[in-house]
Amino acid sequence: MTIYSVHVHSNSELISLIHKIGADPRSAAYFLPKREILPIWVSQVDFRAAAYVKQELLARGGDAIVHKNVIDGRTEKSDVLLLGTEGQYKALLLKLKALSCWGLDQLREELSNTFKAMAQRSWNLSLPRHRTLSLGGGETKVMGILNITPDSFYSESRLSTADEAVKRARQMLEAGADILDIGAESTRPGSDPISATEEQDRLIPALSAVRKEFQDAVISVDTYRGETARIASDCGADIINDVSGFTLDQDMFSATVQTDLVYVLSHIQGIPKTMQNNPVYCDVIGESIDYFHQRLHMLAEAGVAPDRIIIDPGIGFGKRLEDNMRVLKFIQSYRSLGRPILVGHSRKGFIRTLLETEDTTSRLYGTLAVSAYCAKEAVELVRVHDVKATHDVITIIKAIREAGM
Repeated sequence: MTIYSVHVHSNSELISLIHKIGADPRSAAYFLPKREILPIWVSQVDFRAAAYVKQELLARGGDAIVHKNVIDGRTEKSDVLLLGTEGQYKALLLKLKALSCWGLDQLREELSNTFKAMAQRSWNLSLPRHRTLSLGGGETKVMGILNITPDSFYSESRLSTADEAVKRARQMLEAGADILDIGAESTRPGSDPISATEEQDRLIPALSAVRKEFQDAVISVDTYRGETARIASDCGADIINDVSGFTLDQDMFSATVQTDLVYVLSHIQGIPKTMQNNPVYCDVIGESIDYFHQRLHMLAEAGVAPDRIIIDPGIGFGKRLEDNMRVLKFIQSYRSLGRPILVGHSRKGFIRTLLETEDTTSRLYGTLAVSAYCAKEAVELVRVHDVKATHDVITIIKAIREAGM
């Protein structure tokens, strides 16, 4: 069972959901006026539970879209799109407390957890040396990319020495970067892995130099290796940004538990070398949310506090153009996880495809468009190469949002 909010942007999208569920298409006329309330997607519910929840919401002025064969039991399970207000959902949860049949007890618990998670919109993440990173509250912060690599896909982001890293870090901090993200291995599509020794030989001098020069800066390290994460922790890192969700190196899970640093949990399908070779999803939102739930449960079982986790849906990491677009369009669905959201989209291939340009230097405006969209959606963090331009865009979006009547 997967539960998440769905922002239905148009009548045609609601009609598509009706077809996806298998409801009678003639019912669209009844549901269209209700699409503006809070829609909640629930996958694969017992048909009796689906019918019961629909009747209970109808009795309270809401509704639910279920498979057309729920009414006569000719389908065992149905996806469900709940349509209700906050008050109607509260009344439904209260009623469900009295029932445990047909999986209704599990549905009630997971719905309750989802609503609690969606209500959380600000976080104070503990950093080493008694510092705090505040995220949320409608504000989008900027993570600047420092690539200590000879082969990152955007050539102008490549840095070779610790001195270059310090210089670029200073420029980014002065331009408005809230976090510096230092990486020493390219994970672009088609990239080959390097050894842990080579990664650390590039990374650690740069990290140490940046930390020495900017003692209060928030520094993230972009690595998927547990060993590198531990060394980085000792050298001043505050955040581990793991593109793999500890799938590329199982030791990363132990390192996350042991270092006590903030951890960026990212979604990926496959490995960087081959991840863009025909990735396939039936429902990229539902499947990635399931992925996050599984890993969040593993981390919680190991004693990792929820306030140490940031979620990154993984734009470009084993996703087609349409998958990336869907992740961005329905970015609010990830609110069901109750964690701050990071979007890393800067100058990536989907922008190349949309703008029909091969040159990475010509993808700035496309990147800024996505950054503006993220700021409008109050995404907590954007990871970008171009800090000054991004900071300016976010400043204007914030001013518009906060303008009075």
